[in-house]
Amino acid sequence: MLNEDSRQLSYILEQLKGLEQLVGAFVNISRLETGLRKFLYHLLSSQYWLYIAMIMGYNQAIDKRKAGVLMKILVLLRHGQSEWNLENRFTGWKDVDLSPKGIEEAKSAGKVLKEEGYDFDIAYTSYLQRAIHTLQLALEEMGRIDLPVIKSWKLNERHYGALQGLNKTETAQKYGEEQVHIWRRSFDVQPPALKPNDERNPALQDLYHGINASELPLTESLKDTIARVIPYYEQEILPQINAGKRVAIAAHGNSLRALIMYFEQLSEEEITKVNVPTGIPLVYEFTDDGKMHKKFYLGDQDAIEAKMKAVVAQGKAK
Repeated sequence: MLNEDSRQLSYILEQLKGLEQLVGAFVNISRLETGLRKFLYHLLSSQYWLYIAMIMGYNQAIDKRKAGVLMKILVLLRHGQSEWNLENRFTGWKDVDLSPKGIEEAKSAGKVLKEEGYDFDIAYTSYLQRAIHTLQLALEEMGRIDLPVIKSWKLNERHYGALQGLNKTETAQKYGEEQVHIWRRSFDVQPPALKPNDERNPALQDLYHGINASELPLTESLKDTIARVIPYYEQEILPQINAGKRVAIAAHGNSLRALIMYFEQLSEEEITKVNVPTGIPLVYEFTDDGKMHKKFYLGDQDAIEAKMKAVVAQGKAK
């Protein structure tokens, strides 16, 4: 980082030499008219003011680094609307793709990231197509299809067990809204588990070939999801952030809620009220010592609020 700073400063100072020469011409009385014309010409047509701004920004960055408040950036992105989100089904580990709306959400996420000046050195995503596809579309919009991407099943959505594939509204009508709310939003209650011979068991699917079957769930609570997401984050992703890498994670509502709870040190009660909208970049800024400084969603805040409310309404009997 310091070598990069030195190179940038050397470049800026080299550019400022031209400005110094022009000022010298300007103050030379015998050449006042010529010097003035040259100075004004270059003042209007060159980028000297930009160089001055750059060196001012450089000094501010050094001051921030000395104060220990240089920000590390992490961007979280929930996949765009999936085909089963559209049909209001419990999805879990079912490998469905994006809906047409989800495709547009993913592209919009990439556009806003580019417009706001974000770029990445590495990205992480799950084994599930809806998250992978979202990341691909966003990176295409950013012109960064060359970005290294690491996939891990440990970033998968929470496994919804025997609920996977069921319509949420119909399930609420059958079991009651309160029970569905407990299955969806409680911290440590698991939905009914799959039977080991169920074709939905990930241990029976080619996608998870080579992974120890004992590690693969038949159902999960949010607590269980946290137990696989956070160790992976600490062991694989956090070292990249600490090394100064700009990181993006494209994942799922509950695997991202696991990270949000961890970053913000939320209680079990507080995390039940957190809803992550589809296709909206969530930016976290951390100080150099790893403390969360602030977070914010990129995009229209009213639209984001409406998406959050829509997530809450999914488990109602209507």
